[in-house]
Amino acid sequence: MSIEGKIGKNVLITSIDEVVNWSRSSSLWPMLFGIACCAIEMMATAASRYDWDRLGVIPRASPRQSDLMIVAGTVNAKLAEVIKRLYDQMPEPKYVMAMGVCTIGGGPYYKYGYNVVKGVDKVVPVDIYVPGCPPRPEALLDGIIKLQEKIKRQTLAKQIKTTEQVA
Repeated sequence: MSIEGKIGKNVLITSIDEVVNWSRSSSLWPMLFGIACCAIEMMATAASRYDWDRLGVIPRASPRQSDLMIVAGTVNAKLAEVIKRLYDQMPEPKYVMAMGVCTIGGGPYYKYGYNVVKGVDKVVPVDIYVPGCPPRPEALLDGIIKLQEKIKRQTLAKQIKTTEQVA
């Protein structure tokens, strides 16, 4: 008799990675950091036509309750400090999505503005880039789905690094 026959139909056998990653990817709580025109498209994505609630995305106002920061707009030097401080307040695991060309690389303002940061990835690590000026709501939804897929591939096991001895 196999093990399936012994344990019955009331027991589910799975790995802890699958359960944790499913719950993390199915309940993203973003902190919206809308700085410029990309924020309008972010609001449209949250509205009823695109409805990101169906993907498990529920916006939070506090960084201490968020696991995703969506930065949308031009980041300048003063704002970079605020973004870093908010990122540090987020609990682990935390993810960052850069939305729009101004957030990704400074946009058209980088060439003429001395205070514009050339990409939010110079301030905090970015997991997903959503290009566009501004990106369509479909592009933002695609970025959220790609982040969910990335989360589902993560593992809880620690990577053990071995040091090679040089003779």
